[in-house]
Amino acid sequence: MQDTELSNSLDETTVLARHGGLMRAATYASVTVAAILVVSKLATWWLTDSVAVLSSLVDSALDMAASLFNLWAVAHALTPADREHRFGHGKAEALAGLAQSAFVIGSAVFLLFEAVPRLLTPREVERGEIAVAVMLLSIVLTLALLLFQRFVIKRTGSLAVNADSLHYRADLLANIGVILAVVASVWLGWRYADPLFAVAIAIYIVWSAWGIVRQSLDQLMDRELPETQRAEIEQIATRHPDVVAVHDLRTRSSGVHTFIQLHLEMDGDITLHRAHDIADAVELLLLEAFPGAEVIIHQDPAGLTEEHSHFRPTGS
Repeated sequence: MQDTELSNSLDETTVLARHGGLMRAATYASVTVAAILVVSKLATWWLTDSVAVLSSLVDSALDMAASLFNLWAVAHALTPADREHRFGHGKAEALAGLAQSAFVIGSAVFLLFEAVPRLLTPREVERGEIAVAVMLLSIVLTLALLLFQRFVIKRTGSLAVNADSLHYRADLLANIGVILAVVASVWLGWRYADPLFAVAIAIYIVWSAWGIVRQSLDQLMDRELPETQRAEIEQIATRHPDVVAVHDLRTRSSGVHTFIQLHLEMDGDITLHRAHDIADAVELLLLEAFPGAEVIIHQDPAGLTEEHSHFRPTGS
């Protein structure tokens, strides 16, 4: 088992190094894009007095604050396990997700306070061509960032980067909404378009925040992996010819870390040494499918009935 544990540790170190570089790059890119957008939108709002532009400015300002917090959370989540945190620091990503959702919801509330009075007393938007030009720049930068974040999420499965990506997706739609609002207000004379688009953006921001909250709570509450992955784990474990069955499978994720615990049922007449070798072989198979995972296997004689104090899902 010592060789397997060493291999597992090396695999985890390799995975963290590879994933960590991508995740850090994503957070640096996010902060940089947000800073550029805040400066450009601040100047645009000052020139146009558009509440839709203001809504986009507030969203970008909170994006930058959330991205800065995200940068810290990712760095902390990638810190290796230590004596006080034996399971690592991965849940820092989930905490970052909750913090970002708070930022996002706060921006939506602010937008509603700004937009509702404009519905009662509409104002004309000035210098609409400047607003459109800056929003087009914002769309290009945000789209480039989203494509990079999508690549990182696909490679790492990072919740923090995914949460960051969610509110930038909302920001992308907000930028498009601002262009439509400015065009409708300046060139079509629809004075209510500006505040109405701001309200619509606020509603969408809240809807996006709920997705972040749900994913964060799933990690903090140690929700099981999706049923498809649990089924894959059972299939891999029972692939070994000496494994009769699997029961008491327990899984969870924490940041980029995956934790798998299960009981293997084997012939009760084999030696302890043989059972140990079988468990090692199954662990290696699982690590091929879930690189860097922490796998804990308990060996049981086939047919032995056990009572466990924790919940046992049906069929596990």
